[in-house]
Amino acid sequence: MNALLGILFHSIGGFASGSFYMPFNKVKGWAWESFWIVGGLFSWLIVPPLAAWLTIPHFTEIIASASTQILYIVFILGLLWGIGGLTYGLGVRYLGMSLGNSVTLGFCAAFGSTVPAIYYSFFPSIGKVSFTDMLANHGGQLVLLGVLVCIIGIAISGKAGIMKEKELTKEQQKASVAEFSMVKGLIIAVISGILSAFFNFGLEAGKPIAEVAMKSPDMLFEGSSRLFQNNVTYVVLLWGGLTTNFIWTTILSLKNKSYRNFTDKKTPISKNLIFSAMAGTIWFLQFFFYGMGESKLGNGASSWILHMSTIILTANMWGIVRKEWTGVSPKTKWTITTGIAVIIFSVFLVGIGNSIM
Repeated sequence: MNALLGILFHSIGGFASGSFYMPFNKVKGWAWESFWIVGGLFSWLIVPPLAAWLTIPHFTEIIASASTQILYIVFILGLLWGIGGLTYGLGVRYLGMSLGNSVTLGFCAAFGSTVPAIYYSFFPSIGKVSFTDMLANHGGQLVLLGVLVCIIGIAISGKAGIMKEKELTKEQQKASVAEFSMVKGLIIAVISGILSAFFNFGLEAGKPIAEVAMKSPDMLFEGSSRLFQNNVTYVVLLWGGLTTNFIWTTILSLKNKSYRNFTDKKTPISKNLIFSAMAGTIWFLQFFFYGMGESKLGNGASSWILHMSTIILTANMWGIVRKEWTGVSPKTKWTITTGIAVIIFSVFLVGIGNSIM
């Protein structure tokens, strides 16, 4: 029953993550950095503490009593993840929902599954699986096979993007993805995929905070301690993401003078604010439900992989709805479909491998 609930929660979270960018597409007349930071304020500053307060009312006391070292590490990992989140938005901007998410999250899944193990090979920790252990274990070998398959799937998806770029005129490319740029998008997506995995590392580093939250006597309801334990960790982790994104979007706003968007009456200011806030709130819901899913499955790595696969499926569904592959040849459509299928297959290989390690 716990496994089924875990899959359900991860599916809801993955759907939220794969869908959150859609309201941004409704924003009119604003520069990217304007709507991105408005959404980010809801994602990283407003909604997380609200969710923590609703589920663990004295969450601020838990944070205040936590080790300074743990808070520092979680915040730094959040900073690094913030760069991944920032470049994620750019990746989708240049590649579209379908290709952008497939490449970015494929790398994120692969990187997030192997780096912790490599780290523990150099800095052994009781109860943690090292890369050496993976090589000697059937489950670990399956994880590494899944990572290899994932890279192959990414390569196939990248090939589909190159085929699309060659087949469509500039006008057709802009009709499907307004600022389509294959080279720029792929570089950004690779960087984003690698750094986005640091969110999972941040959750692992913040486990001591979550353990204290589990003992809190004022949880939302009896038996909810495991279900909402990560909500406190999110607050600290997302401060890092907010810092990175706020600095960069401020630089862009000053450089492009796009801060004028917020007072430009030629644009639908109220609607833009609402859609941006909606996108930011939906974005956070992915991790609200991710924490619930992880509490049921009890395996951080497998939870991360399941989360990634659901996002990839959802994002590609929206890619079809938005007609991002309209006008390309059947061969190109089959190529991107094959790439996505291979990535999803690799995600399941990694998930199975993690479950039997």
